[in-house]
Amino acid sequence: MKNLYLNILFSLLSMALFAQKGSITGTVTDSSTGEKLIGANIVVKGTLNGDVTDINGKFSIGSLSDGSYIIVVSYVGYEAQEQSVTVSGSVATVDFQLIEGTVFGEEIVVSGTRRPEKITESPATIEVISKKDLENWGSFNTGELLSRLKGVDYVRSGVVGTGINVRGFNSNFNAKNTQVTDGRFSSLVATGLPFGPLSPQIKEDIERVEVILGPNSALYGPNAHNGLVNIITKDPRSSQGTTFALGAGNQGVFTARGRHAQVLNNKFAFKLNFEYTRGEEFQFADSVYIDRTDNAGNGGPDGIKEGYEELDLNNDFEFFKGGASLYYTLNDDSDVIFSYDASNSTYLSPTNVGRNEIVDWKIQTFHLRYVSPRIFAQAYLSLSDTRDTHSLDDRTKAYYVALDGGATPEQAFATSLDGGARFIDDSKRWNGEVQYNNTWGNFSFVTGVQYQRDMANSHGTYLLDEDENDFITVDQVGLYGQGQYNIGKGFKGTVAVRADNHEVYGFNFVPKVGFTKTIKSGTFRATYGQGVAAPTILNMYGDLFGGLILGNAEGFTLADGSLVEKQSIEKLQTYEVGYKGSIGSKKLYADVNAYYNISEDFLSPVTVVGVTTQRGSTPIDEVQSAFGVYGGLVATYVNFGKLNTYGFDVGLNYLLNKDITLDFNYSYFDYPIDENDLENDFDGDGTVTKLDVLVNAPKNKASFGVNYSKNKIFGNVFVRWVQEYDYFSSFQIAAATQDLTYRGTPIVENERSTDSFNYGPLAGFVNVDLGFGYKITDNFTGSVAVTNLFDSEYREFTASPFIGRLYSVELRMNIPNK
Repeated sequence: MKNLYLNILFSLLSMALFAQKGSITGTVTDSSTGEKLIGANIVVKGTLNGDVTDINGKFSIGSLSDGSYIIVVSYVGYEAQEQSVTVSGSVATVDFQLIEGTVFGEEIVVSGTRRPEKITESPATIEVISKKDLENWGSFNTGELLSRLKGVDYVRSGVVGTGINVRGFNSNFNAKNTQVTDGRFSSLVATGLPFGPLSPQIKEDIERVEVILGPNSALYGPNAHNGLVNIITKDPRSSQGTTFALGAGNQGVFTARGRHAQVLNNKFAFKLNFEYTRGEEFQFADSVYIDRTDNAGNGGPDGIKEGYEELDLNNDFEFFKGGASLYYTLNDDSDVIFSYDASNSTYLSPTNVGRNEIVDWKIQTFHLRYVSPRIFAQAYLSLSDTRDTHSLDDRTKAYYVALDGGATPEQAFATSLDGGARFIDDSKRWNGEVQYNNTWGNFSFVTGVQYQRDMANSHGTYLLDEDENDFITVDQVGLYGQGQYNIGKGFKGTVAVRADNHEVYGFNFVPKVGFTKTIKSGTFRATYGQGVAAPTILNMYGDLFGGLILGNAEGFTLADGSLVEKQSIEKLQTYEVGYKGSIGSKKLYADVNAYYNISEDFLSPVTVVGVTTQRGSTPIDEVQSAFGVYGGLVATYVNFGKLNTYGFDVGLNYLLNKDITLDFNYSYFDYPIDENDLENDFDGDGTVTKLDVLVNAPKNKASFGVNYSKNKIFGNVFVRWVQEYDYFSSFQIAAATQDLTYRGTPIVENERSTDSFNYGPLAGFVNVDLGFGYKITDNFTGSVAVTNLFDSEYREFTASPFIGRLYSVELRMNIPNK
């Protein structure tokens, strides 16, 4: 019997030895550069067995029985690939050379669900500006490429200023679109505005830009209300080498940029970048209207009412940018990354009350990240500092007030910044986040917690703080989670939720639900999502013009005893359906969507609420510094109204041949107005008009592009049409003559309107842009960019110049590491 047991045991051991499991190993690289791709996802098709490439681009999948397997590789910004591999009890090797996303619908994105996925399978409308788009555009201003995206309202406010809005309700102070850079919120502390031109990132260090249309507050928090711009920078381990770029153009533009990335060893890698850009804004003086007393002492209604050019206007702009990042590889699956980025910016910026002269506005960010397949954690500090930025409108008025008070021109000029025109910002923001993801069978999920502490300080220049030591501190905490379940037969369900607790406006819960159905040619989707727009610190704690404008974080008591409620969040609900995929053949790709929005409790523009006696529980004479002038009269921010909007976007891409692609975009947007719905009667005149809701968006817009790339030559032609539309933002007006009154003044085109000049509606143009480039050698590339090729004169924003032709030439040198 003993021998029998020994024989059985020997047989089992022999079977185990002869049934050894096999494995698949390989390397993933960029097909054009040969660079190792770090963090690429490798999976055995139809299973959850897989790996992630290490610092050398290598992967290994073990414990595989003999047989044939299909290995699928995906990497953000590249086309997914799959290959068949046979395992026979040993190590099978297969390598992948990925191609940067050129086949329509094959790109991998991360913004829609915070996980890598094919763009066609994401339950969101996502637009992408690729690395190739950035490299082939011969201008320092990457914002110009936003004009080519479907569904966005792109505006240009000058040589430098570019921006977008999504699906209506734009303004000169629009904080309803979130900007994120490598997971870090990139917005100003006090105003909530995206960094925009203040951003310290340079073009050569951007891997790609993903833009989501519609609300994404469930994953990205308050103010991902209308959309999200997600900037993803390059990993030095997959982008080694040195790049220099020199450019010049009209308006005196000169730009010099550089980047160096290097792997030191199997543990450390780093990157450095810098930019210096200067130029001159389009010639334009925004009229400042002042009711003055003349030399004979006549004033008031019978005095002089004239428009004056902005005082001491400086049309020059200048940007210094730089950054450094250190990457440390803990093991094959995890990294610790530290980044420092900074910028110093001087330029002209449009606002609700004329233009601001941005002077030496400094942004600094300190960013620490831990990245692994299951856990992501980050902590970062953002600093904002400017001491001489000022309102040109207020400075000009202060100058003439001083003149009329008997000051000499020299005296009036010297004191013109002391009357409330100067804006000091000495603010900081602390953020922390921990995120975990996993997959169990057909169910995958992401969950996380975020913390933010805003510490705003204006040294008493525009906030209710007193000096440099008096910070206005606001804390908020958010919990979020998203689950995706693969139902089978191409169906997938997604549910996301977020719970936020804000120190001022309290608790808020935001859900999002989506279903997708993937077929051979593409994916259909249906989603419901909510978004919120939170009041900014300026809305809550602003203090402008001696307390005439006060923030509404605590509410007000009016002289008659009635109450003005404190401002709360604006809410948005969106129902959306869409399809992304090929039509007929892989040569024609379509991305179409239709949506219906329900917006309520709008964050109002500043409005006069009346004579007040208290702000919160504080007597108004203790808050309003010019109480002797205003007697408690206050203008502030409130919530009001409800409006439904709807529209659709169509994007078509056609591969004419391997060298030429064609792009077409069209968007429609509209809304009904119920004249009898007095809930929307914001101005209280008993009639509801478009002036009460201020949607500020064109009804129709379209674009067409032709892209060419063959051997050493690349180029593109882009044509954009935007239907003209009326635009109102506080005192800024751009509208056709009509039988309506805005802020007490009839709307007349090419006439003064309250405190600004009405040049007529925005847009109403056909614009042609041109790009061309030539790869001189493997290391040198020359490129040309022209916007507004035919020099059409038009305006896209208020308090900004008429846009003329811009052209630039750039020479880029790439030196790969040996």
